[in-house]
Amino acid sequence: MNWRFWKRKRSKPKKKKSAVREWTNAILFAVIAAILIRGLFIEAFVIPSGSMEGTLLVGDFLFVSKVNYGARMPITPISFPFSQHTMPFSGTKSYWDGIQLPYFRLPGLSEVKKGDVVVFNYPMDIDSPFYRPIDKQENYIKRCQGTAGDTLSIRDAQVYINGKPEAIPQYSQPSFLVHTDSTGISQQLINQLNITFSQQLSTHDFELLMTRQAAAKLKATTHITSVQEYNQLNGVYDPDIFPRDPRLRWNVDNYGPVIIPKKGWTVKLNSLNLPIYRRAIQVYENNKLLVLGNDILINGKKTDTYTFKMNYYWMMGDNRHNSEDSRFWGFVPEDHIVGKAVFTWLSVDSGANFLNRIRWSRVLRPID
Repeated sequence: MNWRFWKRKRSKPKKKKSAVREWTNAILFAVIAAILIRGLFIEAFVIPSGSMEGTLLVGDFLFVSKVNYGARMPITPISFPFSQHTMPFSGTKSYWDGIQLPYFRLPGLSEVKKGDVVVFNYPMDIDSPFYRPIDKQENYIKRCQGTAGDTLSIRDAQVYINGKPEAIPQYSQPSFLVHTDSTGISQQLINQLNITFSQQLSTHDFELLMTRQAAAKLKATTHITSVQEYNQLNGVYDPDIFPRDPRLRWNVDNYGPVIIPKKGWTVKLNSLNLPIYRRAIQVYENNKLLVLGNDILINGKKTDTYTFKMNYYWMMGDNRHNSEDSRFWGFVPEDHIVGKAVFTWLSVDSGANFLNRIRWSRVLRPID
């Protein structure tokens, strides 16, 4: 009897991978893992402007959670990894918009809540020469002041939701009119209190942006004769304010009331509120809207109502007089939401000397 079939065949020794292949596999695995982590769980951002000072400072590096509101699936799936919209060095497009997927978001831990610091894609008109797909628009960071279904108004810079005043962010920076004696204000004091210069009104008068805590310290110093909070007057029309309708007479400190659209909410349209909701109906929800005399046509049908398909939010910077936000371009639709800012992991002051460049007090600091 032939017993050789019981003998196990000796396996051939595995060919050792070359160093190039091992490095290629390691890099490929790292890239795929980083893309998944960045897209589904958490992403790093850096603060480039002062619209959220003093809550967030220029040079703050922060982590933004995708899990809180649910990760948004890619709308533009074919793009170069780790680039928002432009290739480094060349400045060319880093994506191909020939394929656009419908908006879909995974289940999250919670909805967007009032007071959350939120990262979202800048809402832009589709006919703008700078228009890009939603997920390739610039990333903005602001504080949510109103959620879907809320009635929002601003009176003397105080935000009211459904008639009740909202808590003012602890480190918000309103405008102050500051009068000094002939000595003026030292640059050292401005840096120490993290004051932003807005404009010089006269030899001794300045408009400065700072927290109320900084204003109290400034008022207590010598050479400062008065520090008064400054807001625009009610009824003074600002043509840059959304929806840029002179009949509404709104400005950055006095606005509304407006009802923030909610999914399933049907609004009765008229000549006064159509400018407020037109952008959401036409741009964000992709309808053809036409006004002929007193008639409103949506997708060719005469109507005086519209039912919204998405939830919307009202976003504002804590640096109220140095922030381009919902007061300038209206509501932020839910498909533009990227995630919730959770904490700063590093903060770099590029204007400081090398030894003092890192703001150690802001490292691993939660965002309130």
